[in-house]
Amino acid sequence: MSFQPANLTGLDLRAEIDRLRKDRNAVILAHYYQKPELQDLADFVGDSLDLSRKAAETDADVIAFCGVRFMAETAKILSPGKIVVLPDMDAGCSLEDSCPPDKFAAFRAAHPDHIALTYINCSTEVKALSDIIVTSSSAEKILSQIPLSQPIIFGPDRNLGGYLTRKTGRDMLLWPGVCIVHEAFSETELLKLKAQHPGAPVAAHPECPAIILDHSDYVGSTRGILEFAKSFSGDTLIVATEPHIIHQMEKALPEKQFIGAPGADGNCNCNICPYMALNTMEKLYVALRDLEPRIEIEEGLRLQAKKSLDAMLAMASATVGQGDLGPTRVTGD
Repeated sequence: MSFQPANLTGLDLRAEIDRLRKDRNAVILAHYYQKPELQDLADFVGDSLDLSRKAAETDADVIAFCGVRFMAETAKILSPGKIVVLPDMDAGCSLEDSCPPDKFAAFRAAHPDHIALTYINCSTEVKALSDIIVTSSSAEKILSQIPLSQPIIFGPDRNLGGYLTRKTGRDMLLWPGVCIVHEAFSETELLKLKAQHPGAPVAAHPECPAIILDHSDYVGSTRGILEFAKSFSGDTLIVATEPHIIHQMEKALPEKQFIGAPGADGNCNCNICPYMALNTMEKLYVALRDLEPRIEIEEGLRLQAKKSLDAMLAMASATVGQGDLGPTRVTGD
């Protein structure tokens, strides 16, 4: 059951959070998919890996991660000496849930000649079972550095894996996981929306099914979509990812119109991530006050998971040779 804080009626939550931030020497992180009020009070807003790396560079003693559990775990992997709290420990991820570590280990054992190229949206245990972690923006560049003769398992997102296969021609063995948010977009409703706004481009996250990506003018990470929103020449953009990212677009470009791509019911309500929505101002206040719920990772497991993250960071920053498929723009995860 999701954590429910005690009645905090009458408390100036913003002031109390700011006080605790100072008293705890804490840094507050908020993913683009968080509620606007959490984005607006955070020290950093961004993609999960980018946030974890920024937090690691600070002298903060406490990291309060307004996101989901695998993101907070990544922050702990990179900052083992810091206290990492998550406002609601039930803030999980459908991709993580789709890939239990025991089943992933068995899958790997059944394909011993394959390496595991694994999307960052997974548990620490699955990261520890993987060879290289990827983000949605670094995956293509990393894939280009793996010999064509090397068989690859890609998980847990079959949509991202399928997108990479279509774009690069690289065949991979895909784990059958999906993001429930991006899976909810409707092709029929998207086409209706495009007809209502002729000429408006569509920017989509590669976690979307191929049928949605086929109608998109830009496909990229959450940060990549935000950068596209800042650069496209029109006045209206249709956005096929979790709609809370639109808050950052509207702040940066108030003169433009941003429309969330609809779900099957004709609106975008079903595309709000139910896990991200578990975090609230009240829960963030309590997490900073009590330093709970706290992320704890056994050191051996942390080090094993860090190996796959380190491999990603090295390959994402490597210079790609002319014989490779070529780099993709690295903008976030």
